[in-house]
Amino acid sequence: MLLVFTLYALFASVFTVAKGALYYAAPFFLVGSRMAAAGILMLGYALWRNRGSLYLTRNSIIRVVLLGIFNIYLTNVLELWGLKYLTSFKTCFLYSLSPFLTAFMSYFMLHEKLTSRKWLGLIIGFAGFVPMLEIHNGAELLTTGFGFLTLAELSVLGAVLFSVIGWILLKQLVHQNGCPPSVANGYSMLLGGTLALIQSAFFEDWTPVPVSNYPVWIKSTLFLIIVSNIICYNLYGRLLRKFSTTFMSFAGLSAPLFTALFGWIFHGEVVTVWFFVSLAVVFIGLLIFYFEELKGLEKRGGFVPLEKEGAPPEILVPSTIESS
Repeated sequence: MLLVFTLYALFASVFTVAKGALYYAAPFFLVGSRMAAAGILMLGYALWRNRGSLYLTRNSIIRVVLLGIFNIYLTNVLELWGLKYLTSFKTCFLYSLSPFLTAFMSYFMLHEKLTSRKWLGLIIGFAGFVPMLEIHNGAELLTTGFGFLTLAELSVLGAVLFSVIGWILLKQLVHQNGCPPSVANGYSMLLGGTLALIQSAFFEDWTPVPVSNYPVWIKSTLFLIIVSNIICYNLYGRLLRKFSTTFMSFAGLSAPLFTALFGWIFHGEVVTVWFFVSLAVVFIGLLIFYFEELKGLEKRGGFVPLEKEGAPPEILVPSTIESS
């Protein structure tokens, strides 16, 4: 149990460190340098794990390219651009939309059925985000928006949406194309990071690179690669062997709380009561949704660990806080 909350504390620290790094490095360059380096490391790991093979089938190439564009490039560029103006805990909290969006998109894309109670849970969960989206700090107001949403909020919401699409693509790559997750993630990270660096070259000031404090940038990049790309995702995969995705999704709601604590300590971010109100409503929505999910699991014989389902141990299932 301690490892579960350690995982989400580490996930929360990613937002805190990334927020601090944005004071000294341009967002597109920060994404590109981190993801390109992580992609090279991931491919090196895959090369060692798969005994010298990084082969992609013809059918899997298109999905890997789409994974790089959606799950790495668009997700991270939009997330970091929004994080530049939003508080770290608000950005993290918006990622709690992931399980709701996953269920919603699976209904349309994968033709999965939703009962009336699941729809009720989805509606309540979505409603829980309204109070937080209506509250804006000074930095957010620097970005124009549409209605009550600022561009910074829309940017992070777009990142969450593309992240969910990415998880669906990864699931298809593993189950339908037989592509090892380490290979798919390695190529997609390298591609997405390269695209971000190209964008940085056009829109950010390279004199010689868009970094004002090299030690902070290097330390932050290494931290994000080691903690997010290596530790968190491998630890999450291991914990799924012991705990159900239902429990992991509920435990994932602790990540915004950790981020709020870290943001208050390291960035002086102010947490309002509406943050806790929104979190409570989202929790109720998840509770309704997953109680109905548990009924379905009971009918199918209950929770079965991933390795007994025949799934590769590296498979990751989207939880309430899964950014790349």
